[in-house]
Amino acid sequence: MRYAMAIDTKKCVGCSDCVVACQTENKVPIGYCRDWVTESVHGTYPQLEIELRTERCNHCDDAPCVRCCPTGASHIVEGGIVLVEEFECIGCGACIESCPYDARFSHPEGYVDKCTFCMHRVNRGQQPACVSVCPTKCMYFGDLDDPRSEVSQLLKTRKYKALAPEAGTKPQIFYLM
Repeated sequence: MRYAMAIDTKKCVGCSDCVVACQTENKVPIGYCRDWVTESVHGTYPQLEIELRTERCNHCDDAPCVRCCPTGASHIVEGGIVLVEEFECIGCGACIESCPYDARFSHPEGYVDKCTFCMHRVNRGQQPACVSVCPTKCMYFGDLDDPRSEVSQLLKTRKYKALAPEAGTKPQIFYLM
């Protein structure tokens, strides 16, 4: 089992419902977020294209945040989900510096926090909160090792990209184009 998320950049409208759902579901302190919406513009005027996309921890197969953690608080669990054990984290920030996706933050309570793919929901057979509330249904979550999963099917039939491929982290977030 290897969890992944695919995000359709043609359907994302940048509404930030995913951000609010994550903050609410995971009790993220006000002023912080585990996911966010970015906007990038490509082309030359007057032929410009805008891409809206929701970003978060990429749950990398080769996660630099896990390698550099001095206490083992950052680790990978079954399904490839990268987690942080808040009671083992000393808040040194090494993982924050090593993440090429800027996907971690120092929680006000002294540990590093990040997206967990809402593992508590996934373990109950539910979708991550961000996926479950998306009004345009642009987010897909599932098992890459299951060839029948929606994520696997989309990655077989659509063009996609991953962010920062030059980092060599083997991210599990894919952006459908």
